[in-house]
Amino acid sequence: MVKKQAIQLFEERKVRTVWDDTEEKWYFSIVDVVAILTDSKDPAAYWRKLKQRLKNEGNETVTNCHGLKMLAADGKMRMTDVADTEQLFRLIQSIPSPKAEPFKQWMAHVASMRIDQLQDPELSINQAIADYRRLGYSEAWINQRMKSIEVRKELTDEWHRTGVQQGQQYATLTDIITKAWSGLTTKQYKHQKGLKKESLRDNMTNIEIALNTLAEASATELSKQRDPKGFKGQAQVARDGGKVAKAARTQLEQQLGRTVISSDKASDYLLPDNGTDPHDDDKKKE
Repeated sequence: MVKKQAIQLFEERKVRTVWDDTEEKWYFSIVDVVAILTDSKDPAAYWRKLKQRLKNEGNETVTNCHGLKMLAADGKMRMTDVADTEQLFRLIQSIPSPKAEPFKQWMAHVASMRIDQLQDPELSINQAIADYRRLGYSEAWINQRMKSIEVRKELTDEWHRTGVQQGQQYATLTDIITKAWSGLTTKQYKHQKGLKKESLRDNMTNIEIALNTLAEASATELSKQRDPKGFKGQAQVARDGGKVAKAARTQLEQQLGRTVISSDKASDYLLPDNGTDPHDDDKKKE
C-alpha cells in the first residue's frame, strides 16, 4: 500500500490529506476540516465531543473512521482521525456551518482532479509545476526538478525490472547513490539542511539537483548495460552511478574553490517577487 501525503488548500486554509494508491482514494484530516467549518479555537476538542455524540447515536460513519500518521504542527508525525470522501460528506451533515456546501464542492473537486491525473499523468506534472511556482521557486529550478523526477522514475522502473523490492530496498539504494556523490546519506543530508519531514530534493540548489540527477541517470544506464539481478547487484550499480557524479562534483569544486553541498533549504531562499534566481549558487554565501 503506497500512501502519499499532501496539503490541500481550501480558501487559504490547510487540510492535511493522504492519497492511498491501493484504494485510489483521498483521506482527509477530520480535525482540519472541523477547524475550517466551525472556526473553533479547539477543533480537536470539538471533534472529540462530536465523535462521542455520534457514537452514542450509533453512527456507523464514526465507527468506520480510522487513524493515520500525519505531520503535526510541531513537525512530528502523529496519529489523527481521518475520513475518506464519502465518510466526510456524511460527517459534514452533522456540523452546522455556512461553509458546508462550498466545502463539499471543494472535496468533490479534489477527488475528481486526482482521478483525472491518474488517467492523464501530464495533468499531475502540470499541477506540480503550478505548485512549485506558487511556492516561489524559479523557472530554472522548476525545469531542473521536473527533469529530476523523470530521471528518478526511469531509475525506479529499472529497479523494478531487475527485481528490487519497493520500500526499504529503494530507500537503501537511494542512500547509496546519495552518499557516493555527496558523502552524506539522505538522513545526514537532510540534517545538514535542517530538514525534518520535508523533501530533500525540494530543498536542493540547482547544482545539487543536477549532480543528483547525473548520479541517478548514470545508475540507470549502467543497470541497463550490466543487467544486475536483485538488490545486491543494484547496490554496486548505485555506487558506481554515484561515483560518476562525485567525479563531476570534485572537478567543479576544484574550479570554484568551495563545496557545492549547501546547507541552504527552501525557506532560506524562496522570496516572493524578488526578481532573482534563489538557486544561483554563485551568489550564495557558504
